[in-house]
Amino acid sequence: MTEYLLLSLGAICVTAGVIGSVLPALPGPPLSYVGLLLLHWTRFGRFSVGTLIIWGIIIVIVTIFDSVVPVWGAREFGGTRAGVWGSAIGLVIGVVLLPMMGIMLGPFGLLGILGCPFIGALIGEMCAGRGSKNAARAAIGSFIGFIAGTFMKVAVSVVIAVYFFMAFFKAVF
Repeated sequence: MTEYLLLSLGAICVTAGVIGSVLPALPGPPLSYVGLLLLHWTRFGRFSVGTLIIWGIIIVIVTIFDSVVPVWGAREFGGTRAGVWGSAIGLVIGVVLLPMMGIMLGPFGLLGILGCPFIGALIGEMCAGRGSKNAARAAIGSFIGFIAGTFMKVAVSVVIAVYFFMAFFKAVF
């Protein structure tokens, strides 16, 4: 019974980890890693200590890079922290608030997911006192850095999810 509870919690963590890789409110890769650990503690998935350590190191690196890459992108294009925050707030609006209001903006809300972080970065830069030309350039940098960080998190979380479910199905079937 405990194994099934751990398995269920692990699947929830891995799924939440993939979702959290896109939503700034959830720590995606760490959640995915917790799901992998939970599977490890069942008979369904046994991973070597080395594998778990390597994944742990990858999670720490991606988590650090997720904080550094958007700031780097903004700085490379002359942006400020306000642009990075604006980009993150824009993503929340694009992913959570617009669909709740029934506004999808394109196929599956892709325009909201990609456009809102850019618009948020632009607004953040303009609120920081940047002129429109400098704000647009900085918003592009913030957006590129934000997308790069998000892509890293999604890639790691999806690979862990695949790893999780492959180990589970291998043990079951």
